[in-house]
Amino acid sequence: MLNEIRKTVGLLALIVGCNLFIGCENSVLAPSIETEPEELISFDMRLPVDENGYYHMTIDTNSWQTLHRVSASVNNTDGVPIEFFWVEWESDLYWYLGDTLGYVVNQHLTDSGNYVSVDTSYMVGFNGQEVPTSNTISYSNSSGELNNMIAPVRSMIGDTLQLTAIWYNSEKTFGIVLE
Repeated sequence: MLNEIRKTVGLLALIVGCNLFIGCENSVLAPSIETEPEELISFDMRLPVDENGYYHMTIDTNSWQTLHRVSASVNNTDGVPIEFFWVEWESDLYWYLGDTLGYVVNQHLTDSGNYVSVDTSYMVGFNGQEVPTSNTISYSNSSGELNNMIAPVRSMIGDTLQLTAIWYNSEKTFGIVLE
């Protein structure tokens, strides 16, 4: 019994000793805290900007939502792209769903190859659900590129969407006039 305890203690000491010499390495290039955010991340709103620094987005009046991609690139101080860089996004504009999200029509083919609608199921229960106009998070790819989709709706024409990007030690807000 005493020999078994000694073997167990010896094995544990060996494992702990090996862990002291074998460390974990973080393969993700993380920016240093001293790095200025302007040097680290650059945004491409893909929209025209006016003399006051406001971006202008034309809303498609033939559709409920207008989709638009906002991009950024992230590099360390040596210009090397940073992979898996996390940016959170916030928007100050939301909209609310009506009492249906849509419907599903179940169709089948007959033996002669004709579609037959057998049932229509309405998706209900979403009434009043708040829908943000921006995705909430982006990660950069191996090229240091990250993207975010915004989707304001027709009823927001005339508003200014405040889109904020937040990362480890900083944030930046963009004003987007919806026309």
